[in-house]
Amino acid sequence: MTPSTLFRTPIRPAATLLRFCALLAFSLALSPAAWSQPRPGAGPSGAGPSAAGPSGVAPAPSGAANRILAVVNGEPVTHSEITSRSRLFALNAGMGATPEMLARLQPQVLRLAVDERLRIQEIQRRRIGVSDQDIAEALGDIERRNNLPGGAMRAQLRNAGILPSVLFDQIRAQIGWGRLLRQALGPLAEISPQEVTDYIANRRAQEGRAEFQVGEIYIPVDDPANEAEVRRFADEVISQIRRGSPFPVVATQFSQAQSALQGGDLGWITLTQLDPETAAVIGRMPSGAVSNPIRVAGGFLIVTLRGKREGSRGDQMATMLNIRQIFTPFDRPLDPQAPTEQQRAVVERAQRLSQTLRSCEQVDALPRTSDRPADPGPVRLESLNPPALRSMLASLAVGRPSQPVIAPDGVLLLMVCAREQRNLNELTPEIARQQILRDRVELLARQLQRDLRRRAVIEMRA
Repeated sequence: MTPSTLFRTPIRPAATLLRFCALLAFSLALSPAAWSQPRPGAGPSGAGPSAAGPSGVAPAPSGAANRILAVVNGEPVTHSEITSRSRLFALNAGMGATPEMLARLQPQVLRLAVDERLRIQEIQRRRIGVSDQDIAEALGDIERRNNLPGGAMRAQLRNAGILPSVLFDQIRAQIGWGRLLRQALGPLAEISPQEVTDYIANRRAQEGRAEFQVGEIYIPVDDPANEAEVRRFADEVISQIRRGSPFPVVATQFSQAQSALQGGDLGWITLTQLDPETAAVIGRMPSGAVSNPIRVAGGFLIVTLRGKREGSRGDQMATMLNIRQIFTPFDRPLDPQAPTEQQRAVVERAQRLSQTLRSCEQVDALPRTSDRPADPGPVRLESLNPPALRSMLASLAVGRPSQPVIAPDGVLLLMVCAREQRNLNELTPEIARQQILRDRVELLARQLQRDLRRRAVIEMRA
C-alpha cells in the first residue's frame, strides 16, 4: 500500500501503463489467489480481444508503416507495431521520440515484441483464457486511477502516435503469462513449512553482514551471433539512465528478469546472494551509480546501487496503521465558489458520518460509493505524504473518523482501526514463502521463454 492509494494523482498514461502492467503481472505471478480461472466470454483460444482491442476498431493500415519486420511461427510483427512500442517507451522514459531515438530502440523492441508474441501463442496453445472483459476491466482500472473518462486512454495513446493494440497486447500477455506460470508450476507452487524454516535460518545466518539495495536490468542473449548487438543496446540503455531516464521505468520495459515487475528492485541483499561477477561490481560501486553491462550466464546485467548499510540486525522499526477510507466522488470538478447540489450533499453526508461513526465495523457496513477499497491494506505512517496527512493519521484516535477532506474530485474520510510498532526487517514465514515462490517463478519464466524461442520458427526481416 502506498500513499497514492489514498490520494491518487493523475500521471502520464505511458507511466500508468508500465506501473499497472508490472503490478498486475506481479500479483498474477506470485499470488495463488490471483491466478483465477478465465472470465466468461473468452474465445475458444482464450486469447481475448483481437488486436483492435475491446473497442473493436482496428488501426487503419498504412502501406510502409505496416512493413513486416519479423514473422513468428507464421504471424507477422509490423513496423507500425514496433514504432508504437518504441514511442511508448521513449515518451515514458523521457528520451524524446525522435526518429533517431526510435531507430536505435527498434532492434531491442523488436526482440521484446517477438518474445511477447511467443508468449501469446503459448497462452493460446494451452487454451488459457484472457477474455475481452479481462482487458476491458484492466483498461478501466487505468482510467479510473487517473480520473479519466471511459475511452480516454485509447484517445491519448492515438494522439501520441501509439497504436492502442500495443497496449491491449501487453495487458493480454501479462495476464495470460501469469496464469500460464501458475499452471506450469503445479505442485512447486506449494511451499512446505520445512522449506520456509530453512530459508529463514539461512537469512538469519547472513545478519550482521553488509547489505546492498540493488536494482537490476537483465537483457538476455538468445543467439551468440547477436551478442554484439545486445551489448550495444545495453550501452544505449545505460547512457539513457545516466542522462536521467528512471531506472524502474527502463527495467519494467526492457528487463527480462521477474524483478522487472517491481521496476528491477531486488531489495536489500548481501553479496553472497549474487553471482560472483555481479557481486564484484556491486562491492566497488558508490551509491547512486549505474554499472556498465556485466556479462552473466545467458545475457547482460545492468545494476544500480541505491544504498548500502552495515551490520543490519533486522531492527528497522516503523508505525504500521490499519485504516479505513470512505471516498465519495463529485459529479464534476469542484468549483468552491459554485458547488453543485450533488457536491453539497456529498459534503453534508461526510460531515454526518464524521460525527456518528465510531468503529471500523460501521465503516465496513456502509455501501460502496467509489472504486477505492475501504481497506487499502497496511500503511506505514512514516512513508505517508503529504506531511499534513501523516500528521492527521498520527494524532487520530483509533476508531474515530477524521474530519472530511475535500478535494477537487470528491470527499474523503479516514479512520485508524489499529496502530502498532513493527520491525519491517523481520522475515516472517509468509514473506519467506513469497520469496521462495518468486525465485521459482523467475527460474520457470526464463526456462519457458528459452524453450519457446528454441522451438519457434522466427524469420527476421528488419
